[in-house]
Amino acid sequence: MNSVVLALIGIAMIIAGYLLYSKFLAKKVYSLDAGYKTPAHELADGVDYVPTNKYVLWGHHFTSVAGAAPIVGPAIAVIWGWLPALLWVTLGTIFFAGMHDLGALWASNRHKGQSIGTLAGRYIGGHGRNLFLVVIFLVLLMVNAAFAVVISGLLVSTPTAVIPAWGAVIVALLIGQAIYKLKWSLPIVSIVGVVALYALMLLGDAYPIVLPDTIMGLSAGAFWIVVLFIYAGIASLLPVWMLLQPRDYINGLQLFIALGILYTAIIISGPTMVAPAINHNVPDGTPSIIPLLFVTIACGAISGFHGIVASGTTAKQLDKETDARFVGYFGAVGEGLLALGTVIAVSSGFASLAAWEEIYSAFGEGGVGAFVSGGGAIVNQGLGIPEGLSGTILATMAVLFAATTMDTGIRLQRFVVSEMGQIAGIRLKPLAATLIVLVITVGLTFSAGADGSGGMLIWPLFGTTNQILAGLTLSIVAVMLIRKRRPVLPALIPLTFVLVMSVIALVVQMGQFYAAGNWLLLVLDVIILIAAVWVIIEAIGAMNRARRSGPLEDLPEDESADAAASDSATERR
Repeated sequence: MNSVVLALIGIAMIIAGYLLYSKFLAKKVYSLDAGYKTPAHELADGVDYVPTNKYVLWGHHFTSVAGAAPIVGPAIAVIWGWLPALLWVTLGTIFFAGMHDLGALWASNRHKGQSIGTLAGRYIGGHGRNLFLVVIFLVLLMVNAAFAVVISGLLVSTPTAVIPAWGAVIVALLIGQAIYKLKWSLPIVSIVGVVALYALMLLGDAYPIVLPDTIMGLSAGAFWIVVLFIYAGIASLLPVWMLLQPRDYINGLQLFIALGILYTAIIISGPTMVAPAINHNVPDGTPSIIPLLFVTIACGAISGFHGIVASGTTAKQLDKETDARFVGYFGAVGEGLLALGTVIAVSSGFASLAAWEEIYSAFGEGGVGAFVSGGGAIVNQGLGIPEGLSGTILATMAVLFAATTMDTGIRLQRFVVSEMGQIAGIRLKPLAATLIVLVITVGLTFSAGADGSGGMLIWPLFGTTNQILAGLTLSIVAVMLIRKRRPVLPALIPLTFVLVMSVIALVVQMGQFYAAGNWLLLVLDVIILIAAVWVIIEAIGAMNRARRSGPLEDLPEDESADAAASDSATERR
């Protein structure tokens, strides 16, 4: 199969989803209102609540949710064949991820930018909120710890990415000043920022930074992990306009340019898909494609982490409610295109089936390394860009997106810790909450030794936990839609599918962890499974109460939520 045909079909499907299905969701399901006063205006504080240009906000949201996951997941999942991965990425983006991301953003926007965890308390109940917060905290812990390890590994293995990765921070700080202080026009800022970023890539390719084997008693990888956490902690405390927004925006532009380079190279070179469409010769130990495909590819099809970002930071910066369609749904489109490009790159970027099988010799192999090498070869063949520079561009892209996810992830985890503190009657200041987050996350990362490998200890549970969270987020959206007498099937269908697949996957993994004697993952698996089933039962009850109650279409959102909570309390009594 020629990869060009697949690329064009996949791109056309995803873009059509944005042009057609997202318009239906915006008008008929969510009834987005340009006149609604968003939390960014109502609660503006110049730190977290900041009305933001929709293109800049899209950059923040998209790069925060993207990270390395839409590369890692698809690059591993093609072990079952490129066809199942490609179908799940395209259809998942259109009908699952777009619906979920836009829905989470809409729900939070209608409740003063409150988190999904808080909304769970409003619409499902107190127990649901507490269990929701546990799942959210675990997802953020996995993301922040694992991404630190992934980024440090890339900085060590691809030293040409060091200068552009850290130089991007300086570029972002300057862009923030240019937009908000000097009032430069966005097109000028965009051009200057992109040129500076790619100039840094050329500089990095010419001057790779290779650290000594040992620095201050730490390995090079461990040193980068410590530096990354220090940076992420500081970044999470700065006003969003100063670093978070401009860094994410310029990275968003950089990703689309990099995707343009990759897809153009695919169209010009027309590589053949050497990987099998459906792999009937998977390596020993490879789990069943169902349900594992649907949790291995999370980001790039649907991801609960997106709901945390949408309700944690994005909803606090939404200028107009109607911007949510572009920011939320098109943010999912960007990630879907990245996942699609990854599937094609790792399926056609190798010389032969034998070369591909050598990389995919066991489940879990491939990942970012396969994307960088396969994609680099395609870019070299299609555009004539030296393979070293092609690898630098793709590695820098992966580093920058993983780093922006860490920026946002630490900030979000700080919000969750503060919310847990409030439930316990403890008021935590941002610095104190951030320090708690860093201590826990760094502790996990180095729990298995000074090499930082502990950051990957609980990563095997990320896919299932993340998808459980996506389903639970959609359950909140469904309750809201039922109470407002809006079409609910667009939420019910994906939430049912995702929850069924994720619960089955948790049970399958439980058996694997028990057989391997991995007691830590087994205990966490049981905790997540109990929490998920508990919240599902409460969510079903909340939906039934919503169907029996009168419509709340004309009530303000906060009053609707209070009424829902009152109904719930009355029924329990």
